Order: sequence, then structure tokens, then C-alpha cells
Amino acid sequence: MPLVEKRTNQDDKIQTNLPDWSALIPVLPGDGPRSRELYAALRRLIETGALAAGAKLPTTRDLAGRFGLSRSAAVACFEMLISEGFAVAKVGAGTFVARDVPYLPTTLAKARPPEIDVAASLPCDLGVAVSDSRTLDLFRILLSRHLARPGPEHFRYGDPRGGIALRTAIAKYLRTARGVRCDAGQIVLTSGTQQGLDLLVRAAIRPGDAVWIENPCYPMAHAALAGSGARVAGVPVDSEGLDPEIGERLCPKARAAYVTPSHQYPLGVTMTMRRRLALLDWARRNDAWIFEDDYDSEFRYAGPPLTSLQGMDGADRVAYLGTFSKVLFPGLRIGYVVVPEPLLDAVMAVRARADRYPSILAEGALTDLLNEGHFAAHLRRVRRRVQAARDALVAGLEAHCGDMLDVTVPEQGLHLMAMLKGGPDTAIVEAAKAVGVGARALSSMFIDGVPRHGLVLGFSGFSDQELRAATARLGGVTGH
Repeated sequence: MPLVEKRTNQDDKIQTNLPDWSALIPVLPGDGPRSRELYAALRRLIETGALAAGAKLPTTRDLAGRFGLSRSAAVACFEMLISEGFAVAKVGAGTFVARDVPYLPTTLAKARPPEIDVAASLPCDLGVAVSDSRTLDLFRILLSRHLARPGPEHFRYGDPRGGIALRTAIAKYLRTARGVRCDAGQIVLTSGTQQGLDLLVRAAIRPGDAVWIENPCYPMAHAALAGSGARVAGVPVDSEGLDPEIGERLCPKARAAYVTPSHQYPLGVTMTMRRRLALLDWARRNDAWIFEDDYDSEFRYAGPPLTSLQGMDGADRVAYLGTFSKVLFPGLRIGYVVVPEPLLDAVMAVRARADRYPSILAEGALTDLLNEGHFAAHLRRVRRRVQAARDALVAGLEAHCGDMLDVTVPEQGLHLMAMLKGGPDTAIVEAAKAVGVGARALSSMFIDGVPRHGLVLGFSGFSDQELRAATARLGGVTGH
């Protein structure tokens, strides 16, 4: 049987009863090419049979009003549908679904994985950076400065670690801001934290090796470890962070441990000094590695940033992972790893096999941003904005969801934890998305044991108004 069938024309009667368009297309992204988003949604309804052959489509004026589009955007949508044969226009009657269009069976449509569209980010989604116009304007100037007279490094293969100028600037920044003990020779530039972790795992872990990970954990870190063939052991996290004593009881001969000690993901707790010292002692005694993910350390709202675990390590057992994705923007695709000297050759061998060396197109501009003080100024601006967004989200949750959620106000980071007082979190997450609110279920981040239920909510990159409106909609699905 062919995958694409022709819709049969068994009924020539034109359908004039219009469906509930707001229910069929509940949310359109707030930015980007909105005519194309509407076109894709309508085409999908036609292909899956939700709009039958011959069904009359609403007027462009009606669509524009319902979804907050410009009239021209709605017209452009209809023009695309007509030009591709999905709709026909009849003078004096309106626009209708075409009689003979490709029909995609519903079962096949549901089997396809959804495409990820950055423009479709919902309020409270995670991984959204603050757009700062001053920094973007400055970055464009700096980038143009370097591209106007590109140096010879752009026309030959470079150091697998990345350019020395940027690595030197990062080393200086980390020593001052995070207490990291490093020099430029230990720093390897990456496309982000995930690639950095992948390099470390492939260099240090062999199939069958045991590795500790926090429980609950960052799912992509778990995927990197499990994908390497490692035996991943979830070590419980409490108010003091990961507990090394329990880790040794569960899995005494682990080869490495992945931790987020400054701001545990997702619970948001900070590893205490006694736990840090115990973890470092475990790594030294067992010749094991610690992979420290310091993913959002720049965003601390009470006091100076905490000293890194790596800065306390006197035995060269901690690899430190960082990124500019959170503090600048993910599209920059620049992160870094501070690699312990005993592991550096192995990491470089993996890097050479994988992609030779990182992109250096934006290195000069980022180096200037760090060295000329612009990065520090940017950080002060966006930290104030993100803290205000956090406060707006907390206030909205307390006003609209207080009966169902117990909110922890974070002193660091770009997300908060809201523990559920009742009900499964996965069902609430799905209901929240249906009303245009992004959230992640805490229970899905547990590896084993009895999961706790809560919502992980982001506040970076959204206006106070967007967050307050989102909490009002969230209150409707949490049973306030």
C-alpha cells in the first residue's frame, strides 16, 4: 500500500461549517515568519484529514484577528496553500480545501518526530538566553573588525584546542571569576558543554566502566554517559548535593562522577563544603575523574559566585566544563573544557579524530569582548534583567499556583523548582504546553528509585509580562 493516497471525492457538497480554529491551531510563535507557521499548521490539518476536501477556509481577516497576525501574513499563507495545490480560491465564494490533495494517514503523521523550531519557544522553557541589543551591536562591530582583515589563521587548519588568544582570555576570566586553576594550554574550545562532555567521556571512559551521576540528573549528560557504554549509577541528591558516601556504597569502583556542584540541575541545590571535600578525596583515592559542569555560574543573585570544585582540586582529577551559550547566546556555539594535564593528550586525540579543531570565525570578537571589559558590563546588565524575571515568575506562581506548587526561589541560575503538592507532573506538563506554557517534569529526570514530582521552569529570555501571563494560564491547569 502506498504511503501517500489520493483523497476520494465522495461528497461534492461544499462544507460551510467552520471548525474551532483556536482549538485546531492553539498557539503560533510570537516571532519569526508567522505566515509560514500558519501555512504549515493549515497544511498539516489538510494532509491528516482534519480539514476535509472541499471544506471552506475562514477569511484572511478572520484568521488575522484570531491569531494576532497582520492581514498580509494571512494572505501570504493562503497564497502558499493555493500555489501548492492544497487550496483553491473561488471568486465571490471564498477559499476552499482542494478536492484532490495528497492525504497523509493520521497514524503515519503521528509517528513522525516533531521538528524543533527555536521560534516556537514557550514562556518558562529552558535554554533561552537574554537578547541584549547593546551587546549584539557591539559584537557585530567587533566581528566586522576581524573579518575586514582576516588573518592567516582563517585559511589553514589550526590548533585542536582553539586559538591561543581566546584560550588565554578565558583562562584569565576563569581564574578571576571562578577560582579555576588553569592556563591556556589546558583549555579546549568546544561548541558547548555537551561536546565538551562527549570529549571527556570518550577520552576517559571505556565500555563497562561505572560512572556516578546525580539523581535526579541532567538528561543529556546521562545520555552521553550511557551512550558510551558506561554503567551509570544514580547517586541521590539531597539539600547538600550529591552524597559521595552513598555513591561508594552503591558503586565503589566508579571511574568518574558527573556533577553540577554550584547549582545542581534540576533541583538547584549547592554542594556543601564537606561533600565537596569528600568527593575530591574519593577521586584521589580511586584515581577517578570528576566532570564538573558549571553551566550557569555567572548568574548568582546573592553574593559573589562560588569557587569552583576544580579550584579546590590539588590532585588533577577535576575537568571543568563551561559555556557562553547561557550568558551570551546559544547560536555563538562556543564552550570550553579545562582539562586536567594527565587527561589532556587523550582528549586531544579524540578531538583530532572528531573534527580537527573548532570554528574560529567568532573567536577574535569574543576575545575582544572579554579583554576590553565588554563581557563584564554585559553580564551586569543581563544579570539584573534575569533576576527581575525570576522575581516576576515567583510572584506569578505564588499568586496563581500557590495551592498546588511549592516554589523554591533560587539564588543562582536560570530556572527554578516548583514541587507539586499533588498530581503527576507529566500530565501537568502536557496540559501546560497545550495552553502555551513550557515546563519540564522533574520525575522524568530520575534514573531509579522513587521519583519526586515537580515542574522545572525557566525564566531567562522572557519578559515580566510574558511570565506573569504564563503563570495565570498555568494556574488553570494545576487546579488553582
